[in-house]
Amino acid sequence: MTWTAPAVERPSGSLVAPERDLLAGYLDFYRHTLLHKCAGLTAEQLAERSAPPSTLSLLGLIRHARKVERIWFRIHFADDPAEPVFDPALGKDADFELTDPANARAEYEALVDEWKLSDASVAGRSLDDRFTFSGQESTLRMIYIHLIGEYARHCGHADLLREHLDGVTGA
Repeated sequence: MTWTAPAVERPSGSLVAPERDLLAGYLDFYRHTLLHKCAGLTAEQLAERSAPPSTLSLLGLIRHARKVERIWFRIHFADDPAEPVFDPALGKDADFELTDPANARAEYEALVDEWKLSDASVAGRSLDDRFTFSGQESTLRMIYIHLIGEYARHCGHADLLREHLDGVTGA
């Protein structure tokens, strides 16, 4: 029997929370929105590509989100010696190019696990805490803003992919 992505309840958050809670809340909303776009689809559907020559698929977006979470929160900000999600020798687009429906459930679960590791790596840290990226100082605040934008963009891609797969549109 093939695996099917489970239903996902998206969190709702305060619109007047302190900045840290507001940013974390929006990120969490978009994280769950990506998985909401996958709910009810089989592993094969998740791996289906939109239109050649594009390698874009929902499974690729899941893999990409995991890679981005690890890079920004754990490797850059927390200076965690975590290995990259994908071997750099595979190329910068391995997250989209090397999708396999047989691994869909594991990839999905790995993303959810990565969220927990990301959140743990910034627990108790200030939005103003700094790190160096490409020779420039940056802050945890920038990471939240960057990832909210990243997820929002990819949720738009997920909308189009989902509509292509089974006609489902909307929130």
